[in-house]
Amino acid sequence: MLHRAVRESLATFLAESAEAGGQPRYVERDFVGYLECGILARGFSRVRCRTCGDELLLAFSCKKRGVCPSCNARRAHDTAAHLVDKVLPSVPYRQWTLSYPKRIRWHLARDVRLMADVRSLFLRALFGYLRARARALGFGGQPGAICFEQRFSSALALNPHLHVLVAEGLFVAPAVEGAATFQPLPPPDDEVEALLLTVATRTVRLMKKRGLLDDAAFPTSAHDLTLAASLQHRLPFPPQPLPPRKRRCAFLEGFSLHANTHTHPHDRQSLELLCRYGARGALSLSRLRRRDDGRLEYRMKRASPDGSMLLLLTPLELTRRLAALVPPPR
Repeated sequence: MLHRAVRESLATFLAESAEAGGQPRYVERDFVGYLECGILARGFSRVRCRTCGDELLLAFSCKKRGVCPSCNARRAHDTAAHLVDKVLPSVPYRQWTLSYPKRIRWHLARDVRLMADVRSLFLRALFGYLRARARALGFGGQPGAICFEQRFSSALALNPHLHVLVAEGLFVAPAVEGAATFQPLPPPDDEVEALLLTVATRTVRLMKKRGLLDDAAFPTSAHDLTLAASLQHRLPFPPQPLPPRKRRCAFLEGFSLHANTHTHPHDRQSLELLCRYGARGALSLSRLRRRDDGRLEYRMKRASPDGSMLLLLTPLELTRRLAALVPPPR
């Protein structure tokens, strides 16, 4: 269904974008690569079993990071398996999820260097919090974390945010030569609000220092217009109240920080699921369905402000949304 929708609408989308300056090359390459992914005519490997002599043809994959759900799913599984098997030690982990206000998301989506700077800012603040808690308990050490950047929401809207898996404690170097030991820390509580205040203040200060929060001209390029439309798709709905306060969750002027998901030191399966969730792609084919009238129906994880759980999109509208979610090259 997705392949058919992109195939039907890509030429129209690129033509209308060309009138406003065109899409970036990496967006076009991502769509073209997806349309050629798994097509034997575009190249394949010949695989033969040495035991029985059976053969099959394995089509080349596009290995893109934006549109293709197959390559995204395979990369997420491989990344999660590698982290759990080869990288992450058997210690407790907590997932910290940081989201930004829409005005800041606009700049994060357009500038990969800015995204890297705000990610480093958040990690420094988080590590400082962990070290301060350790000092209060009478020990020191080094924190550890894995950070996943995501550009999307469950409604296929542009939403750059961070998922950070943090070891809930510090790795303490031994007095003599040997392996480091892990010293756990108690879970956070009210400290989540204080940490969010620190991160929000420093992020806004960084944005103002670079002049990014000043009134700017309306976007004129085709890609900027695509990003703006993806960010603002919910504005026609009435404003919604803040969700009820949950433990280890904080909200502040569009910023939000969630830290209530954690894993046991020996629960490697849950840890792998968290890693897979952080590395996943934007679109899930299991939630996409084609209606009899030709429109596409996409089921969201959470209800929209009007209470609906479904997105009804034409193939062209779906292509526009996916174009905003293609990550720029680093």
